[in-house]
Amino acid sequence: MIVPLLILLAIISGSAVVLVRAPRQQIVALGVNGLVLALLFAVLLAPDVALAEIVVGAAITPLLFLVTLSSMRMDRRREPEA
Repeated sequence: MIVPLLILLAIISGSAVVLVRAPRQQIVALGVNGLVLALLFAVLLAPDVALAEIVVGAAITPLLFLVTLSSMRMDRRREPEA
């Protein structure tokens, strides 16, 4: 009963990553998608894959995207001074 629900949530969260237009909202959707996939892996008795998904898919990748996005916005603020 819970596996089909998690698969449906994975489809919805994956679609949200693609369909959302704002970069910050895409990053949040990517983190949520990583958490949903980690839950799915845990329910399917793959705890090692679930832990890797939590670390990489739900934490490190969104964090790197946030850092990159914030550094790009800081570069835009510096350009008008020239």
